[in-house]
Amino acid sequence: MDHHPELLDRQLVVVTGKGGVGKTTVAASIALLAARAGRRTIVCEVAGQRRIPGLLGHPTAGPPGTEEPVAPELWATTIDPEGALAEWAGRVVRPRALLELALRSRAFSSFVDAAPGARELVTITKAWELGHDPRWLPGRTGYDLVVLDAPASGHGLALLRTPRTFAEIARVGPIASQARLVAETLQDRFRTAIVIVTTAEETPVNETLELEQRVEDLLGHGACAIVANGLMRNALTRDDMDAVDAQLGPPVATALRSRHQRAELQAAQLRRLRRHAVAPVVTTPYLPGHAIGPDEVESLSTTLRRRLR
Repeated sequence: MDHHPELLDRQLVVVTGKGGVGKTTVAASIALLAARAGRRTIVCEVAGQRRIPGLLGHPTAGPPGTEEPVAPELWATTIDPEGALAEWAGRVVRPRALLELALRSRAFSSFVDAAPGARELVTITKAWELGHDPRWLPGRTGYDLVVLDAPASGHGLALLRTPRTFAEIARVGPIASQARLVAETLQDRFRTAIVIVTTAEETPVNETLELEQRVEDLLGHGACAIVANGLMRNALTRDDMDAVDAQLGPPVATALRSRHQRAELQAAQLRRLRRHAVAPVVTTPYLPGHAIGPDEVESLSTTLRRRLR
């Protein structure tokens, strides 16, 4: 049997899944788990999102691209494609006057906005760069682990696909060379892990099973784990519900019955997910969305520590 490295032993963990399933919270929890394990970790958001520092109790202060400390051994950043491309160009464009001309003319912004797939390529390449030495900017050190809170399913796949696409199109030159390095890292299951987040509902489970297969087809290795998030615990039997109806009456009985039915539906979808998924499925408990903060992320991190391998 092939040896599979532990999740936190990789260089890059990409967290994706259908929108609205708690992907960002899971990414923050994995990053906190890695930092607590002694790995110097950075968690990255994309597309202007800046939720994770607040989830960890450190509302963001710096501009996009800033690598902000948010806990011991843990940093957070929002990847800014235009800024990242300018950083990369600073290493490869000579003479310096040509780079300064490109910056003044906003050539990098034009490229990112106009070239199909350019924004995705620069974003995933920047995530790759964060875990490597030498960094693009002098004085910065590569992190042991990069956790990427990737876009939702379809856009997440585009993020994983573009390095290989650009490497094949460009073939030679610095962009092709850089894209090839990123593609090789993504396709190496010893360096990259994909974590898919879902909820135990019919449509998210359908999308998760499709996404798992597409990741396998694209990278040559599937998801390392599937996290079924927000699982309600069903502590009541049908007999219990009958007793509630008799003793409490509406509206308490109606609310409890609704929760009971939802928990039963979730349990059925979880069984279906486990039956058809290739990756191990782990669960996290339901948390009201308005209540998620540092304590809840800490709790989820503890849950994932016990269940993720």
